[in-house]
Amino acid sequence: MSTTALDTESRAQVARVVDLLPRLLGDDVVGLYLLGSALNGGLRPKSDVDLMLALSRPLGDGRREALVEQLLAISVDPRLGAPGRPLEVTVVVLDDVRPWRHPAKRELQFGEWLHDDFVAKRVEPPVIDPDLTLLLTMVRQHGVALMGPPPTEVFDPVPPADVERALAETVAQWTGEDTWRGEEKNILLALARIWMTRVQGGFFPKDVAAAWALERLPPAHRPVLESARAAYLGEREVDWTRLAGEVGDCLRSMKGIIEALPSDRSRR
Repeated sequence: MSTTALDTESRAQVARVVDLLPRLLGDDVVGLYLLGSALNGGLRPKSDVDLMLALSRPLGDGRREALVEQLLAISVDPRLGAPGRPLEVTVVVLDDVRPWRHPAKRELQFGEWLHDDFVAKRVEPPVIDPDLTLLLTMVRQHGVALMGPPPTEVFDPVPPADVERALAETVAQWTGEDTWRGEEKNILLALARIWMTRVQGGFFPKDVAAAWALERLPPAHRPVLESARAAYLGEREVDWTRLAGEVGDCLRSMKGIIEALPSDRSRR
């Protein structure tokens, strides 16, 4: 197990997950993989620790709720300001993603944005998740095995055309203020990353993509994206409720630019 990309506290959290899984899920665990910003540019002050868990069979039998309860005890709610980081754990069953098809089914999503639902015992069932196309591409390219075989031995390659479809579907979901309210920072940064990926290929850290997009965005829309980048880097707090109009204008501008790109641009 290699966790050298993590800080001391995050490394201890991941070690607890690695210790938990065999006790809770036994031989159903195929592999656990570190991905995301820890391996792509480094963790920032507000970064989650991103993990992907591959299972040989669905959770069921109360194990879904048990896994969520145990992860809640390890993950840190960012609202508390306590030591450690939020965990984001995506769980897949191999039969749902291999052989590969888009979109694929996700067994479980754990993240601190769902904290209150989890505490109230509201746990989402398995769902079709187009974002798995991007996550599995990233884990195959950069993922590190914390348990089990290397990710390239576990997950099938994802065709570039499917990556392009997933990016387009992600952009299309943000249609109005009700779809981005409360997630302004994350969605602004996500659009910057998608824009950079569509033009240059590959996946880039959020702050790097935001800096790239700021050089290309119309000047009127730059301040809110710069605010999102600064908030991500922990440089300032932003009251997004006061910026709803500016956020909407910036999001619509980036969406329009992305949607106007040639469809083969991401494969160049």
